[in-house]
Amino acid sequence: MASSSPHSVLVPLLVLLHIVCPSLQYHHDHDHDQKISGVDLAALASIKATLTDIPGTHFFSTWDFTSPDPCSTFSGVTCSFNRVTILQLGTGLSDSPGLAGSLSPSISNLTELTQLLLFPGLVTGPIPPQLAQLTNLRVISLTNNRLTGSIPISFSSLKNLHTLDLSYNQLTGSVPPGLTELPQLKILILASNMISGELPRFSTQLLHLDMKKNKLTGPLRSSSLPFSLRYLSLSENMMWGPLNGLLSLSELVYLDMSMNQFNGPIPASLFNPTLSSLFLQRNNLSGVIPSRTLDPTSSSSYGEGSIVDLSHNLLTGQLSTVLAGVESLFLNNNRLIGVVPEEYIKSVYLGTTTTLYLQHNYLSRFPLEAGFALPDTASLCLSYNCMVPPIGLKLMACPASAGGLLSRPPSQCSVFNNRSSND
Repeated sequence: MASSSPHSVLVPLLVLLHIVCPSLQYHHDHDHDQKISGVDLAALASIKATLTDIPGTHFFSTWDFTSPDPCSTFSGVTCSFNRVTILQLGTGLSDSPGLAGSLSPSISNLTELTQLLLFPGLVTGPIPPQLAQLTNLRVISLTNNRLTGSIPISFSSLKNLHTLDLSYNQLTGSVPPGLTELPQLKILILASNMISGELPRFSTQLLHLDMKKNKLTGPLRSSSLPFSLRYLSLSENMMWGPLNGLLSLSELVYLDMSMNQFNGPIPASLFNPTLSSLFLQRNNLSGVIPSRTLDPTSSSSYGEGSIVDLSHNLLTGQLSTVLAGVESLFLNNNRLIGVVPEEYIKSVYLGTTTTLYLQHNYLSRFPLEAGFALPDTASLCLSYNCMVPPIGLKLMACPASAGGLLSRPPSQCSVFNNRSSND
């Protein structure tokens, strides 16, 4: 699966911030009687002194310190009662290269600040630990830059923090223990850094945890993750062991544990249409795909936009019908055997399933009735199984990685099927 670009991650976050923090505005307070405190004005001067516009960016062009009312004229500055409450550094526009330089510790002098946002650019150096003095902070978003060092331990004092996004930087070290205990923290995004160690235990009521593309190791412990999680991504780390730590996460709608070293069976509770985005590809998962979900009250079928990727694992047994109706389904490069259930063929025929990858398994038949034409728009790949794909399907879309062979050598099929029948 293709990785999302840093900029594609930023836009949904800002939309989410509008929902959880309605006070977030992308304009200035135009009350021209409003001034700014001397402390805040001095802090803004120090902040500007350590940052600069990258050529093509014009963010600081409005920061004229002779202006009678910076609250109304400074880009990215929002005030309330003469104090800066929101500071956005950079424009966030797709054609803007952003800012360079470093973050000044003087940001901590903006003592009424509730939201601090740094848009993508080339800002380097550490995150000032003095930011922890801003006890009113609800949102810290310092994404897509080149920040280094560790996450400040002092952040554990930010008791009002709701959202922390430090993704797509070069941060190292482990997650400070106190950070996982912040009572108001709901969104934690640390993706694409170099954070190491084991996944810490979260006692906060998190809704969204994204730590993909780091250097996390160790097992997934059942006590680590809060029951409240709806979005969890730990992909592209070096974690291992079974997925039993996910059993209690009944609120999940998005789960990505791909590209690790997890092993053992996939918990049956994950095959739930409520969990409409499930990515477990490129692990060492084994066992069978269960025949049904464990929750009888769950939605009866997967909906539009649903995607399940279990490819490049060690899954065995016959393909059950539990995933029929998934819009994009990737089961390729496993050890599945037997006949493809008719429910999957019907789902492709009706256009409910638009992508079905079954290549590189040991499937023996795809029971497509004669004259039963599948949509030209369907992406169906059956190559390198223990069958010759039905006439008319040979040219259906297969990725280049599937190779050019339509079927496995008979010797592979007989040996594998004999072994499967003896297991």
